[in-house]
This record gives sequence, C-alpha cells and structure tokens, in this order.
Amino acid sequence: MRYICDAPDGKTWFRMETEAEAIAESELMHHAVEKYFRRETEKATATFKPSPGGAVFEQQIGLKAHLQQEMPLFLTLRDGEGNGLVTAMLPPQGQDGGPFRPIVVGPENKDPYPEHGEAIAALGLHFNISLGRDRCFPYRRD
Repeated sequence: MRYICDAPDGKTWFRMETEAEAIAESELMHHAVEKYFRRETEKATATFKPSPGGAVFEQQIGLKAHLQQEMPLFLTLRDGEGNGLVTAMLPPQGQDGGPFRPIVVGPENKDPYPEHGEAIAALGLHFNISLGRDRCFPYRRD
C-alpha cells in the first residue's frame, strides 16, 4: 500500500495497489472490494497497448504505470494501529468528472460517515473532489 494523506485523529489514507492488498481489505472489512479491484484491473489491462517490437517480456514494460493511470483509486483508511475503518473507490487519478461515481463504505458495507466523516472529508480535500454521503454511500440509510 502507498501512503496518500493524513486524516484527523491519527488516521491515514492508503492506496491499494495490488490484488493481494484488495483481497486482504475484503477479508478485513467483510465486503467485496477485491471483486471490483479485479474487474477494474481486467478492464484497464484490456486497454493497454504494449510497445511494438522487442522481446515479449519487454512488451509488459509500462503496464503498471498504465494501470495506475486508468484504474479507479482503491483506498483504505487506517487508524494508528492499522485497523481498517473505511474503504473508498475514487475516479482514476482522483479526478472528478465523467460518469464515475465514488463509493465510500465501512466494514460490512455499513455507513462510515457518522464515525469517520472528517477523515472522508480530508480525503476529498486531498483530491479536490466532493465525497459527500449522498453521492458516495451506495446503500440505503435507515
């Protein structure tokens, strides 16, 4: 995981960069982020155009950079002990616009806003993107 930004109360946002990290997040948070990570990796890989010529192994040079530019950002909020608090999926490169709808969920897909709203707002400020509950929490609130 790669550090993204700090949030209030000693919390920190990190970016998941591998399928193994997404699997661990799914297990920790009891939701299906790994399914979405895998799906988005496949979509972005399908749009990769390797450099012509060269050895077969050289044709994969640039794939990682391509995936990081094309895939949505998969993020996790952790406390000072490394406990998972919130998972977020933001548009590629964190740039708002287009049809992409950010998703922000807590453990077991629960609403993270009451407890972690300030940390979610800090992530929004970092990327200059609106991450309000009405826009980003995909499940009905009772």
